Amino acid sequence: MPVLRKAEGICKLNDRQFVKGNTMSFHDYDLDPRPLKTLTSQGITEPTPVQAKSFGPALEGRDLIAVAQTGTGKTLAFGLPSITRLAELKISKNTMLVLTPTRELAVQVHDVLKSLARDVGLRSTCIYGGVGMEPQTKALRRGVSIIVATPGRLLDHMNQGHINYRDLSVLVLDEADRMLDMGFLPDIKRILSALPKDRQTLMFSATFPKTIQRLARDFQKDPVRIEVGRSTAPAKDIRQGVYSVDQKAKPKLLMHLLHKDEVESTIVFVRTKHRTDRIAKNLKREGLKAAAIHGDRTQRQRQQAIDGFRRGDYQILVATDVAARGLDVDGITHVINFDMPMTPDDYIHRIGRTARAGASGDALTFVCPDQRRELNNLEKSIGTKLNRENWDGSYPEFDTSDAPKSDSPRRSRSNRNSGRNEDAARSDSNRSGAPSKRKRRPGPRKRSDRPANSSSGNSQSKSNSSSSSSTPRNKPGSSQRRRNKARQERRSQAAQA
Repeated sequence: MPVLRKAEGICKLNDRQFVKGNTMSFHDYDLDPRPLKTLTSQGITEPTPVQAKSFGPALEGRDLIAVAQTGTGKTLAFGLPSITRLAELKISKNTMLVLTPTRELAVQVHDVLKSLARDVGLRSTCIYGGVGMEPQTKALRRGVSIIVATPGRLLDHMNQGHINYRDLSVLVLDEADRMLDMGFLPDIKRILSALPKDRQTLMFSATFPKTIQRLARDFQKDPVRIEVGRSTAPAKDIRQGVYSVDQKAKPKLLMHLLHKDEVESTIVFVRTKHRTDRIAKNLKREGLKAAAIHGDRTQRQRQQAIDGFRRGDYQILVATDVAARGLDVDGITHVINFDMPMTPDDYIHRIGRTARAGASGDALTFVCPDQRRELNNLEKSIGTKLNRENWDGSYPEFDTSDAPKSDSPRRSRSNRNSGRNEDAARSDSNRSGAPSKRKRRPGPRKRSDRPANSSSGNSQSKSNSSSSSSTPRNKPGSSQRRRNKARQERRSQAAQA
């Protein structure tokens, strides 16, 4: 199948493809013209870089790995060539499966594909949890060409025998990195093992970690890999900033930012479900229009919140990472990380909710003073030093000497033990005036092994007692307790003598 009609004179400039100086359009590819009419009516006439690079291999039936930043149009990158190929087939039942990590993303992808598929006479359905299974079961039994699903609910239908994959020819893994991060790898493997081996597999992801590489090696055949921009870099149209703030002062800073005139439509990211609800209630109490989404909300509540945010009924959407994954809403001006993301990948996905489809936006992150190391790691990963923003409660240069505690990850047990051992060693050194050269036996001493006390030992015990009383000590460990017990017994014997 010829893929590109005008292949001559292509050059690469700023990740966009041009033909002899003229920007390429969808009509320059062998895509079915019927869905293109729908896109033209919506003002979409030119492919994004990831779309332009994906159309060729996808139309040829090749397996594909596409790594691109969020908000770059990956849905059309696999949707248009797949629908073009499906329209040429005589079979129209369960021929394409799209897997997504969240219910919200499944709904959004299905909305796009449904309108394009309808133009070529194909039907589709969306399968996700949180709602009744009966309507989904009826749609599957009736037969549809395209299934957009989350892994968990899809397995429920598979276990009940509602789906037959005999004619499936196209599999799409959308937001593959997040599906693996959310623990869907066993479910994905079960689903993929039930599919025909003779199929086309398209994998789209914002990052390309080793887990994605292994999955591609196991379930794809000689895939074509394309990458648009650095997979660990945010979109260039996002203005990024950092506020140093005490954990207790975060609500005050959030209110300060939300009352600015330029803040119109904002997503506030937090780590926990409980904090999500609490912040949303506080914002409502201050007269702001806010809604919250997280994993404990029903699908109806989550969808109502997203629809209201999209219509402008809510100015602010407070969300956890999982609930907002793949959220595509036009006009989001600001993303505020109330809690610092756990990983650089989470940061990329969060701030990718703004500056979509060529727009610009702001991403602001709250960093507690004792989170400087996490901030440095983030900046190193994305290759950008974030702007330090000033406000009344800023800590100068993120000084951590007297920083309060925050929600940053705790030190590992080995690090804590090493610090405790160093403190104990310093304490012993202070008590004796010099480091002890005597080697301690590995096991507890027997009574017969204890040395006899002398006058010098007695004076040393008194010296140790006076020194230790003035030296602060950490909570003793097992070895420290044995030493303390031995000292007490020696003091007792010296007193009796």
